[in-house]
Amino acid sequence: MPIDVAAAVGAPPAETSISWQHKDVQLYHLGLGAGTDPLDPAELRYTLEDRLTVLPSFATVAGGGMAMMDGLSAPGVDVDLMAVLHAGQRVEVHRPIPSGGTATQTSRVVAVHDKGKAAVLVLRVEAADADGPLWTCDSELYLRGEGGFGGDRGPSGRLERPDRAPDLTADRPTTPGQALLYRLSGDWNPLHSPPEFAALAGFDRPILQGLCTYGIALKTVVDRVLDGATDRVRSCATRFSGVVVPGETLRVRMWTSPGRVQLTVTAVERDDADVLTDTVVEHD
Repeated sequence: MPIDVAAAVGAPPAETSISWQHKDVQLYHLGLGAGTDPLDPAELRYTLEDRLTVLPSFATVAGGGMAMMDGLSAPGVDVDLMAVLHAGQRVEVHRPIPSGGTATQTSRVVAVHDKGKAAVLVLRVEAADADGPLWTCDSELYLRGEGGFGGDRGPSGRLERPDRAPDLTADRPTTPGQALLYRLSGDWNPLHSPPEFAALAGFDRPILQGLCTYGIALKTVVDRVLDGATDRVRSCATRFSGVVVPGETLRVRMWTSPGRVQLTVTAVERDDADVLTDTVVEHD
């Protein structure tokens, strides 16, 4: 069924109340692979409540759900979930995320771009607590078969890779069961768990959640460039360009400049196949 763009973009924001505790943050970090070395003080800041720091990417799962899915239930949007791909993600934090709290979250469709054979729906989720704004998340959902309605194509968002060797490179192994652990933070998409469902989508086995890869990449930048200071991150944007099979090794290449890190993530075991591209972390 074609998307009613005017109805989707013109609908009032949906509002919900969310809350989280330190153990939700700890579980999220463990799902990204934090704490592999339980004696490393740099890892314990992600896993122990008495020194807990929060990665800004936690905003994508705060409250135990996936707020981006609200975009698929917005007025004027009626699509086949099997035809939906998560194309891109951007998180901007307005101040450090507390390790526990309650917030009001609003979500609305801010744009629907016409890519010809597909449409890209942009959902904006904003969260605020009693002290003011906390974060803004923009999710891009690629809807196959929903384009061709004569709308604006929207920005390309493509970045040129720097014409030099990366300043830093880090390999991050994933585990065969990582998708099962990460899903406990709220991503219940069956594409990442029952093998039979993954087979229906054309995969030999369940794949890793794109937002898990996104979190691993951000953690790598925080650890390798920002000395573990999660509160220095201002935003992180990416494009999902390929899948990750749990158990593969992720290679994170980083190009640094003042206030900015551009990076790519590839799957080592598949000849460095692109996984995340057009990825930028902005920081203080």
